[in-house]
This record gives sequence, C-alpha cells and structure tokens, in this order.
Amino acid sequence: MDKPRHSICVFCGSSFGSNPVFAEAARETGRLIASHGYDMVFGGGGVGLMGETARAARDGGAKVTGILPAFLRGLEPPLASGEIVEIVPDMGVRKRRMLEMSDGFIILPGGIGTLDEFFEVIVEKQLGQLDKPIVVLNLNHCYDPLIQLLNHTASLEFVRPDLEHLFRVALSPDQAMAYLTRVLESKPPASRD
Repeated sequence: MDKPRHSICVFCGSSFGSNPVFAEAARETGRLIASHGYDMVFGGGGVGLMGETARAARDGGAKVTGILPAFLRGLEPPLASGEIVEIVPDMGVRKRRMLEMSDGFIILPGGIGTLDEFFEVIVEKQLGQLDKPIVVLNLNHCYDPLIQLLNHTASLEFVRPDLEHLFRVALSPDQAMAYLTRVLESKPPASRD
C-alpha cells in the first residue's frame, strides 16, 4: 500500500486572465506540487488556470483529484485523462470536500468563485475549524486590493489585525510551496475519505 501523501488544494480561475504570467505560474505551481511529492485537489475543470495547474501536476506524477459539481460538467469539463473526478451535487458540497481532502491551500488568480473559495477557508480558519496553511499567490500584485481591503477591515476592528494567522502572501510559486512545505513537514496527511 502506498504511503499517504499530503494534498494541496489549488483555487484558481477557470479562465486564463489577462496576463500570460498567470498561466505560467499555474503550470509552475502544478510542477512544484508534483516535485515535492504532494497530490493535488482542485475544482475539477480542465479549463483555464485550473486545467494548466492540474495537467502540470498530473504530468509530474501527482495524483490529481477534481471535485466537480454536476451542473458544471459542460462548462468546465474535466481533463481528458489522468484525473480522478468526484461529481458532487452543488458548490457547497464541492467546497466542503476540497477542505476535507486537503492539507494546505494555494490561491492563484481567479474570479468570484476563487474569492468565494478563499473566503471559505479563511472564515473556517478564523473560527478555529481549520488548521491548515493557506497561501495567496499575489502574482503581479493582482491581490493587492483584496489584501488592502482585509487590512482595512482589520483597522475597523472587524478582523484580527494579525492577518498572518489566517493566510500568507507569496509572490511566486516557489515562495508559496516553501511555506506550505515548512508547515506540512510535521503534520500527517488529511484523510481522503
């Protein structure tokens, strides 16, 4: 029987965005997940940044598991091969499964769905229901406005001022993976059931 491996969940766009650096960083993130001996959990679609990350992780030897709501099958079809696809009834179940199956989270650039997933994990962490590392990959400063907003809410005393207890910010896939690896070294992998 294979030794259990840590799984990294990647939240990111189902499109490519406006800058080619986003797709290259997605591919590099997938390569790093595989080269560190981790598996990958993601939203299941083979399109956009999701697809780029998943293909790179798969091609590097990582087990790739996609959690795909049934209604998105036509809009975000899974990879043609090499992906375990779990079909779930809705977005809420998708997020819950991704949180359960993952040991750490990387947030790449993305849209409203990515932001929803990011807030899901930081809310769970803030409430003490999630003890897993979260990294925002702030490529080309795409998440500066989000970080400023969170700092603003902290200044209004709606969020604890030490946001680093919720998530870390990285400027490259290497930085993101270095942080996750440091945290995961001493933790057992999450249950995949």
